[in-house]
Amino acid sequence: MIFAVIDTNVFVSALLTKHRDSATVKVVEAVLDGRITALKSREIVNEYREVLARPQFHFPEGAVMRILATVEADGIDLSAQSSTEEFPDESDRIFFEVALAGATLGTKLVTGNLKHYPTSPIVVTPSQMVALLDSGYL
Repeated sequence: MIFAVIDTNVFVSALLTKHRDSATVKVVEAVLDGRITALKSREIVNEYREVLARPQFHFPEGAVMRILATVEADGIDLSAQSSTEEFPDESDRIFFEVALAGATLGTKLVTGNLKHYPTSPIVVTPSQMVALLDSGYL
């Protein structure tokens, strides 16, 4: 099983794209079908709810509810592990710190914005996560 913290931008990109074979769609499908177990915190879920409900996106309510229900029901709550790293946007810190807390599980932080996070082997792009899924990474 793969454990991952999913940056909100991955869900947004997957819901926006018209390309059903995109890496972001494949990552979201892996969360929905249980190949990826999402690690979460209350703050992360709150951000998902707020961002995915923004009216400018016009996301289908059913798709948003399925993502949120899966993350909440099947995801694992973790308390953030404090980090001294600096972040261009402090709201991204919680994603990195929850991923750090799951490091012993081999956790990855999946993001489309590598520049928002410290350089770290735990931070991967959606394409890198798809490669890990395809390789049978555990």
